[in-house]
Amino acid sequence: MNAKPDVRLPAVSVIMPVLDEERHLRGAVQAILAQEYAGEMEVVIALGPSTDRTDEIAAELVAEDPRVHTVPNPTGRTPAALNAAIKASRHPIVVRVDGHGMLSPNYIATAVRLLEETGAQNVGGIMHAEGETDWEHAVAAAMTSKIGVGNAAFHTGGQAGPAETVYLGVFRREALEQQGGYNEEFIRAQDWELNFRIREAGGLIWFSPELKVSYRPRPSVRALAKQYKDYGRWRHVVARYHSGSINLRYLAPPTAVCAIAAGLVVGAALTPWGLVIPGGYLAAIAAGSVPAGKGLRPKARLQIPVALATMHMSWGWGFLTSPKSLAKRVIASRRPAVVDAAA
Repeated sequence: MNAKPDVRLPAVSVIMPVLDEERHLRGAVQAILAQEYAGEMEVVIALGPSTDRTDEIAAELVAEDPRVHTVPNPTGRTPAALNAAIKASRHPIVVRVDGHGMLSPNYIATAVRLLEETGAQNVGGIMHAEGETDWEHAVAAAMTSKIGVGNAAFHTGGQAGPAETVYLGVFRREALEQQGGYNEEFIRAQDWELNFRIREAGGLIWFSPELKVSYRPRPSVRALAKQYKDYGRWRHVVARYHSGSINLRYLAPPTAVCAIAAGLVVGAALTPWGLVIPGGYLAAIAAGSVPAGKGLRPKARLQIPVALATMHMSWGWGFLTSPKSLAKRVIASRRPAVVDAAA
């Protein structure tokens, strides 16, 4: 247990949407409770309908530390979990953490300081992907390389400053209340969509490389493909819902999918020259995987091109095949209800 909280520091609520996280939940919560922050803190875990030991582990954590609480999230959807946890929490600073995210020791203290220094409504930092298996190491290398994710600072690092979005985020509660919380229609891309609304209302989103959260990549090709297909699918929904929110970086994967598909068709039906495009793409990701895999075991380095291709093609395919019905449902949905601090 921590010493008596320093009342001069703002109290902090950490919210966690959790589903099937038996592998990482205990470590993630322990990293929160061990934070080098002297202010008052609580952890609210929103429990989805897990099929593993997640609920049992969460109950153990509640019994072990009075700062930990749980709230049900019967839908299992991330934005609903976040809104339920926000509503059940009570402090002026709200820190989002996922069940497989590990905060660096001074994460909360640094974020609170940055909120004060910058006047931002939300601050966040680097999604520091770290693997445990050879495949996860390969995915982590792909997710932290420019050839994998472009110039996204929260993946690859960069200078501190205003940003379109940040990983997870540490919010002023009033910003969440002003925006009515997360839009629960956005099963994915809910962070980007919320940050867009905050910026449109005149709020500042601030990125800082001082903030780092360790992230565990998906454990298989299939899981990674589904993750990135959903990213692309829902990023297109954001683009439909918020005119002007798209940029060239987001158009690169769907463009690559179309170009490679066209090259394969032309190469098979008309001329071998059509294979230049898919061949060039394979050569590019093979070359890009060399610096990305520096320091990894050979087996992990060999899997980086597979991870890169899975990420690019799945994201692009998801973007291209995103049904317009999703955008219609989002646009027709009511604005999320304002989430008030608990008494």
